[in-house]
Amino acid sequence: MFGTVQKTEETPAFDVVCLAASLGGVSAYRDVLEALPKGFPAAVVLVQHRPVRAVDSLLKVLAYRSALPVRMLDEGDLLEGGVVHVVPAGCAASFTSEGKVSLDIVNGHEAADAVFASAAGAFGPRVLAAVLTGLMEDGALGVRHVRGAGGRVLAQDSSTSEAFGMPRAAIATGCVDFVLPLPVLAHALVSLVMVPGAAGLMRVSLPPWATAIPPAAVG
Repeated sequence: MFGTVQKTEETPAFDVVCLAASLGGVSAYRDVLEALPKGFPAAVVLVQHRPVRAVDSLLKVLAYRSALPVRMLDEGDLLEGGVVHVVPAGCAASFTSEGKVSLDIVNGHEAADAVFASAAGAFGPRVLAAVLTGLMEDGALGVRHVRGAGGRVLAQDSSTSEAFGMPRAAIATGCVDFVLPLPVLAHALVSLVMVPGAAGLMRVSLPPWATAIPPAAVG
């Protein structure tokens, strides 16, 4: 595990938590980050669809409710446990197995697929991903990579999503473990990462029609 968080006797089940959202995502992220306690050991990587602007106010908005530090990712950064890393607007992040970050300019509405796929290739079963409120289908391809690498996937339910396009598309792949209301999803992230044995107990087999992509297929 990389990062600066002090290790305990219990090794966390996941090193990286990848989150993706679009319409309604800022509000959803504020609720999720508010639920993550100090000492949360995993690195959090956050994709939010938004226009590229000279001044990006997202960090300030998210940090207001977060007990964890919130930082914008930059080329060559290293992921750190217990830190919320925000992917810049109009970019996707890719990772080495040591957590070193590279940034690429992409269509902003395809960033989650690229981030999820790279995280799956770099960290395998140590990745926990969640697809939150948003339009269109970003994240659906990415969750196939996450499950194919042995990671886990959550999705926000329709009743708490401002827009259900992104969660619906992810769910349709068959690669989502649990579909949860946002408050429950936030606490599920904490439980899966921090509660000993929770990740093993909360394991769901892929249905036979699911379309997971094995690690060898990650480009």
